[in-house]
Amino acid sequence: MLLDNEELKAQAREIIARYPQGKSRSALLPMLHLVQAEDGYVSGDGIGFCAEMLGLTKAEVAAVSTFYTMYKRKPTGDFLVSVCTNTMCDVMGGQTVYNVLSEYLEVGHDETTADGKITLEHAECLAACDFAPVMTVNYEFYDKVDPEQALATVRELQDGKLPQPSRGARLCTLKQLSRQLAGWSEDRKDALADTGIGEATLAGLRLAEKHGVAAPVGDVELNTPIRVEKK
Repeated sequence: MLLDNEELKAQAREIIARYPQGKSRSALLPMLHLVQAEDGYVSGDGIGFCAEMLGLTKAEVAAVSTFYTMYKRKPTGDFLVSVCTNTMCDVMGGQTVYNVLSEYLEVGHDETTADGKITLEHAECLAACDFAPVMTVNYEFYDKVDPEQALATVRELQDGKLPQPSRGARLCTLKQLSRQLAGWSEDRKDALADTGIGEATLAGLRLAEKHGVAAPVGDVELNTPIRVEKK
């Protein structure tokens, strides 16, 4: 049981200490990442661990763990492959990418390959519409993928390689990522991809500048309509 793991309990206390006294409940999110780093998902044992350490009920912990999609409630592979199939990515071929990977891996949504290495999932939105279709592996981006590129990435994962994302840091396993999200950093800057936001993201800004459209400068009160000025 996780509650018998003294090292894990010490790490949990370290997380709790980051928050003001009497506000230990605020530590629940990183605590869930901590137990996910141990088991590869938020197990029933992990729910009990968080509840005991934070003085919460198991129902309270379970309610939070099922709300956020980054917490997995069943065993998940070392690599979580997420393919966006929402409107923009779907139009640009996201569903085709997903279908090809699903057929190749012989798994459906939220299912894991027999070797426990790869979990495949539909993603509702990955917030990178201008790089559609988008796929992520453990939340690192692979932009403008086509079925062949997606297959090549997955095959590299199967071969024990860590294919370089389009931007951001090098890949790590889901357990390693969960530990980082719990607050224990690991330097992954040794293999950074292009960390710029990219030409596609800047297109709207440049179009606005061309037409003399600018956002208001200074503090804007909540519920105050935003005024757009034109030259």
